[in-house]
Amino acid sequence: MIDTTRTDIPVGEERLRLDVEDGIGVLTLCRPAKLNAWSWESTRQLGLVADRIRFDPSVRAVLLRAEGRAFCAGIDVSAPGGAITGRSAAERARAYYEGIRWAHERFAAFARLPQPVVAAVQGYCLGFGFELALMADIRIASQNAVFALPEAQLGLAVDAGGDLRIAREAGAGWAKFLALTGRRLDATTAERLHLVQLVTEEAALDETARAVAAEIAANAPLAVQAVKHDIDAYAEAPLTAALDRTALSAALTLTSDDAGEGYAAKGARRAPRFEGK
Repeated sequence: MIDTTRTDIPVGEERLRLDVEDGIGVLTLCRPAKLNAWSWESTRQLGLVADRIRFDPSVRAVLLRAEGRAFCAGIDVSAPGGAITGRSAAERARAYYEGIRWAHERFAAFARLPQPVVAAVQGYCLGFGFELALMADIRIASQNAVFALPEAQLGLAVDAGGDLRIAREAGAGWAKFLALTGRRLDATTAERLHLVQLVTEEAALDETARAVAAEIAANAPLAVQAVKHDIDAYAEAPLTAALDRTALSAALTLTSDDAGEGYAAKGARRAPRFEGK
């Protein structure tokens, strides 16, 4: 297991790189030689970067992308600290359980960012790579993208909630079919199952995903973040409670300076200048 107390990302050991460009936090998986394979260290860095993004008012949307020919080919079995040991089977199981719970907390910090996340997926998106993409709010795939949860073929259960997210997006039957067989999906089928929102040519993936992130970043931050939160928190709640929560979000945004700017800009037929206040 890695040192979970570290709060730094040493130069040369980056698993992810964050660049802020025109209101977009561009988060790049940057180990193309390893097909961006995931590790405990990747999880630690994801949690650190998510904390940085969360409170950065200059980041209005996040673009999750990857260098190279694959988005993420799954777990890096060669990474240091990959195996967890124990003096007995019970102690080892307990250590794995706590390690996975620690990882889930970092994934939650990313999935629950107030800013919407747009994922741009190319090539292999397997195992944890698929699960990471499913944590995004919007997924855009190139025509060569391949999705799968092959854990059962290796004797493992799905450990980061990918099967549960598929059940929410595509239904329990498809979640079981994919997780129990390990079968691969092409981008077109993933779009049909609502696991992907757009499919584009490989050469146009980055441009298309950035354009979607830019559309989101151009809108009023308070409104955008309220919409994301309400859908995540209440889409499956009883309608009465959900409508009450969305009424509160609407009231808060209607009294914001951004709402006044939005209406003024519309009347003047100009682009609004939202400040998130």
